Amino acid sequence: MSDARPSVLFVCVHNAGRSQMAAALLTRLAGDRVEVRSAGSAPADAVNPVVVAALREVGVDIAAETPKVLTTDAVRASDVVITMGCGDARPVLPGRRYLDWALDDPAGRDLAAVRPIRDDIERRVRGLLADLGVEPAEGGGAGPGTGDRSGTGG
Repeated sequence: MSDARPSVLFVCVHNAGRSQMAAALLTRLAGDRVEVRSAGSAPADAVNPVVVAALREVGVDIAAETPKVLTTDAVRASDVVITMGCGDARPVLPGRRYLDWALDDPAGRDLAAVRPIRDDIERRVRGLLADLGVEPAEGGGAGPGTGDRSGTGG
């Protein structure tokens, strides 16, 4: 690991949907025990508003987040790099663990269609935490009234 706590980078082309949800949910569940980043090779101008709404339903606020550009430094600083089933190009550096999560794209979908994507991401994030040996925070996760994640990570 790059330091005392593991570091995870979520990557998708636009960094406006899946990678933002994954970063927000990991931050919620891990707190400060995991360093969380997200980025994209061609970042959008803003996070998908339906994704913002889907996370708000479970008490996670990412309204202030902005898509970020993927850099080699972000990959270098991460122990685990997870692409989101979008075929995104990313630098491959030795000593990193690379995963690809095949997920539906929330772009152009309504809230009812984004909820199952959000829930699938949460299940995968919980599995990642187990792999990293990090217990989820008490009360964390996709449930009403679970607080907010203003401005961290993703």
